[in-house]
Amino acid sequence: MDVQSSILVRTPLAKDRVMTNARDLPFQTVQFYATAPYPCSYLPDKTARSQVATPSHLINDGVYANLVKEGFRRSGLFTYRPYCDGCNACMALRVDVQAFEPNRSQRRAWKRHQHLQVQILKLAFNAEHYALYSRYQSMRHEGGGMDEDSIEQYTQFLLKSSVNTRLIEFREPTLDPAFLGALKMVSVVDLLDDGLSAVYTFYEPEPHCSYGTYNVMWQIDQARRLDTPFAYLGYWIEASPKMRYKADFMPHQRLIDGEWEVINFT
Repeated sequence: MDVQSSILVRTPLAKDRVMTNARDLPFQTVQFYATAPYPCSYLPDKTARSQVATPSHLINDGVYANLVKEGFRRSGLFTYRPYCDGCNACMALRVDVQAFEPNRSQRRAWKRHQHLQVQILKLAFNAEHYALYSRYQSMRHEGGGMDEDSIEQYTQFLLKSSVNTRLIEFREPTLDPAFLGALKMVSVVDLLDDGLSAVYTFYEPEPHCSYGTYNVMWQIDQARRLDTPFAYLGYWIEASPKMRYKADFMPHQRLIDGEWEVINFT
């Protein structure tokens, strides 16, 4: 196992092609197209469309960081943002890490799981990770399609990246360095010039645990340690129970009509 550090560090990739704004990109450099409608993964009886940035080999650190500021996300090498007809339910959300104030349940989650040992790894297939991913999908998202992901689908989704990405393990502590503690959670995050962007997290589907909340807290803490302003949590969808939790991390900003608007305590 190639362990880098228990704290995220920045390492430069290939020379970046930097842009000032996604809208200002030369058409011949990065192009955008809209997909055909497909069933929405979050809202029943809805269809969705995505705007996709292509070609993927040109979307490196600098380009991707600016696309994220414009509301884009990535799934493997696929960079996209919602582009739905007559619907704007998906809002990109980022936490202001310096102003963030955890609520009682978030503090409880942090205290409960902060004993976990953290290891930062290079992107690579690990059979133990895949087994945990499969358990998580079958228990937490049964029937959602991803509970039947093959190794190839898992690899394409989480282990393919052309940007600055880290694979993070969270394990139970062990006193003997010759043995690894029980794997409890794995997270994939991208390092941006203004913070961290959560790609995906999966964990042991144990009852009465709060690994997901703890993981967001950990990413906020890491962004703060890196002296960067934001932790990007992906899309918030008020009508989707699976996505609604993100709004609990206050204060945060939501991308509304192309502008990041501060959402504070009420």
